Formats: sequence, C-alpha cells, structure tokens
Amino acid sequence: MDNWINLYRASHTLEAHALKGALEAEGVVVRLNGDGLFGALGDLPVDMLQVTLLVRGEDRSKAGRVIERYQQRQGNGWLCGQCGEENGANFEVCWRCHHDPHDS
Repeated sequence: MDNWINLYRASHTLEAHALKGALEAEGVVVRLNGDGLFGALGDLPVDMLQVTLLVRGEDRSKAGRVIERYQQRQGNGWLCGQCGEENGANFEVCWRCHHDPHDS
C-alpha cells in the first residue's frame, strides 16, 4: 500500500504543474489534489484554488530538496549588468534588454 504525504501547497495549477514536472524529472511520482478546481476561478475564494502536491513517503527527502531549490530561486532576483533592470528569479535573461547574465 502506498503511503502518500502532503509535500507542498501550490498557489495555483500552473505552479503545481511546474513543480510536478521538476519532481518527475528527479524520478519522484507526484499526485495533484485540487487541480480540477481551476475552472471555478472567479466563483471560489482564491485560497480554494490552491493545489496540493502529494508524494510517496519514501520520496520525501528527494522531493523536499527539489522544493527547497524551487523556493530559494523564487526569492533571488537579479539586476541586469547591461541596463540595470531588476529581474525576477524566474528570468534567465533580462526581460528588458535580453542580456544574458551568464555572458561575459
């Protein structure tokens, strides 16, 4: 019998599916709980649209590391060295001038 645990509560279905993909890329099997409620957007309170990611108990450590990396990236924005624009952590290149911060 599988032992599923609550791993993370995503704000919306897009975040849940992005995390599901990252977890599956690491070999973690994921179930989503609440994913079908997205169609009720506007009819339900926003907190009801959150999606819970469930993983097997034996994958808890591996899955936790994936979530930890995700959360660290969320708070680490960066300034473009070319135009000085502030970019969110989810941007790999500057949204304004398209400069790649990894280029010399």
